[in-house]
Amino acid sequence: MDVPPPSPGTTPDPLLAARAVVVHDLTARGLGTAPLVDVVDAAVAARRWWLEAWPEGGAHVAGQVAQDVQETLLDDHGVRWPSCPRPPGCTAPDPHVLAVLPDLGPDPHWVCESAAADVAPLGALPTTS
Repeated sequence: MDVPPPSPGTTPDPLLAARAVVVHDLTARGLGTAPLVDVVDAAVAARRWWLEAWPEGGAHVAGQVAQDVQETLLDDHGVRWPSCPRPPGCTAPDPHVLAVLPDLGPDPHWVCESAAADVAPLGALPTTS
């Protein structure tokens, strides 16, 4: 899902941008269903207080939303997301999920921790069949 550029003279809402990139990655992995998008919306709503308390945190909130969604999908729905595509060097013996790095920082990306390899920026996971 592409996020249109902001109109001149407007400031983009970092929470809406975070929602867009996380929904893109859910959809890319075939999980863009209404109940799971509701999980994203709940994570965005829950992070609003965080952003209001730390207005400079706009560049950091997308990774936080993605991590919140990962945790809720696993805890409440039993869904492990997003699964690792097994990049070169991945030696994990079992299916596993990608991690969001940095834990708190701008420009979050999906990483296979086993391979220590970047897989994609947040919001740019390739579609899997």
